[in-house]
Amino acid sequence: MKKRIGSYPRVRVEGSGRGVVSQAGTVLLVETVRKTGLDTAISAALAPWRKPRAVHDPGKILLDVALAVALGGDCLADIGMLRAEPAVFGPVASDPTVSRLIDTLAAGGQRALNAIRSARSQVRQHVWKLAGTSAPDATGSVTVDLDGVLVIAHSDKEDTAATWKKTFGHHPLMGFVDHGTGGSGEPVAGLLRPGNAGSNTAADHITTTQLALAQLPKSYRRGRRTLIRTDSAGGTHEFVAWLARRGRWLSYSVGMTITDAIHQAVLKVPLAAWTPAVEPGGEIRDGAWVAELTGGMLDSWPKGMRLIVRKERPHPGAQLRITDADGMRITCFATNTTGRPIAELELRHRLRARAEDRVRAARATGLRNLPLHDTAQNRVWLEIVQIALDLLAWMPMLALTGQARLWEPRRLRLRLFSPAAQLVTTGRRRILRIARHWPWTDEITTALARLALLPKPG
Repeated sequence: MKKRIGSYPRVRVEGSGRGVVSQAGTVLLVETVRKTGLDTAISAALAPWRKPRAVHDPGKILLDVALAVALGGDCLADIGMLRAEPAVFGPVASDPTVSRLIDTLAAGGQRALNAIRSARSQVRQHVWKLAGTSAPDATGSVTVDLDGVLVIAHSDKEDTAATWKKTFGHHPLMGFVDHGTGGSGEPVAGLLRPGNAGSNTAADHITTTQLALAQLPKSYRRGRRTLIRTDSAGGTHEFVAWLARRGRWLSYSVGMTITDAIHQAVLKVPLAAWTPAVEPGGEIRDGAWVAELTGGMLDSWPKGMRLIVRKERPHPGAQLRITDADGMRITCFATNTTGRPIAELELRHRLRARAEDRVRAARATGLRNLPLHDTAQNRVWLEIVQIALDLLAWMPMLALTGQARLWEPRRLRLRLFSPAAQLVTTGRRRILRIARHWPWTDEITTALARLALLPKPG
């Protein structure tokens, strides 16, 4: 009987390996860049910032940083993981070159940001066409969720301030397109704000919505087919009036603060007026009911606004708030959608909780902290984060199926991007051979085959 010496086998490590590529699964993102034409669009957009004798293309540098962020990097120096694999990523700029580009784009101000955003918008329209029935607008409508993100700073950076949660940092406002139950979501707006920026600032919500609409195909930039969904931070007179303004006619579903008038109106709703709330599968939600409020409380709001309230038994251990009534947790939202049951509208608004998943993915993809000092630099970083999140949303939408389409960035990195592979050169071809024993090798190869079938951009 052999004596046990530990839980893991002992191996000898040498630093002399050749022909091995780490993070080989990242070819999925590289192929996504190539098939969507993102590299060409970004390069063309940033051409004005390329110096005459520059060796590295600014668009390629920016995309390299975005790929590093998509792989889990959280600073500019993490581009080094790409530089170590020239066979997969090609020539990668040095750290000083990357820093100089970020400074140059930061000095370019709004003009540089608009160039990057315009390229992303152009590519997004093409990606949605490629995705077909998997695209977020396959049903003929688009839902945009707005939500704030607290980004903690551990040093004194420009525009850092105390936040409403008594932390210190920034408070950007983000916008995400909801992919529904069959997918994740993609970022369409990012407004960098100081840490003390208000949660319900109407001007910031309007600006973020404008950024989000500019990212959508032109047919969705106005009209009822586009739904803007927010929590109670968006429930202000100015923002709702802007959404419903003549010529814009956007649909909205915004959370509302429970005021005393709403509280008193809820107490007066007759029992017969309450309708059981429903779950996504259509079954009745246990212990929850919805009703529509009417009366003078809507007089100061835009015409056509509906106020829908839900009461629900709080879960065990939850503390009631002063705005709750008769032992029930009360929530309220406003919408201008008509012709649909109020239980269905309440479910649609409740699904805004998926925005929290998008925020969690953003934190895991470069938004855990803002690594640069100046606000102008961090605005460029926020665009890089959005490009990385775009790739992490587009690749599953174009190449993955089933539950794999729902994988968040951390799981994609662990299962699909992390395996190493052997690089074999035969003739004029370079082949990556991923280990057969890796549990998700078939997912990687099948996804690459789907990407290969897509038409070439342009």
